[in-house]
Amino acid sequence: QVQLVESGGGLVQPGGSLRLSCAASGFTFSSSTMSWYRQAPGKERELVAFISRTGGSTNYADSVKGRFTISRDNAKNTVYLQMNSLEPEDTAVYYCKADRYGRWGQGTQVTVSS
Repeated sequence: QVQLVESGGGLVQPGGSLRLSCAASGFTFSSSTMSWYRQAPGKERELVAFISRTGGSTNYADSVKGRFTISRDNAKNTVYLQMNSLEPEDTAVYYCKADRYGRWGQGTQVTVSS
């Protein structure tokens, strides 16, 4: 079955960087677009970034444009989210999603605080 496992979250100071990874299994990874979402306490889950099946097309929420970069390695069945210039407002649980299958990972916590 479709499985997604996120990793790479943690505590970072404002202005710092983190790289999230999402390892996929149970499906043909290159057949699905992939997305990263986040959910902060008391808020709805929101789309952060999207990447096409080949990686040739990406899209970002306005709040992260120029700071976050989504990428994928179809040979490794992994999608990444490079997060730079992190702000306290980026604090949330981050989830990856296999869009074709509507399946989510368990999430990884990102906390930006001094």
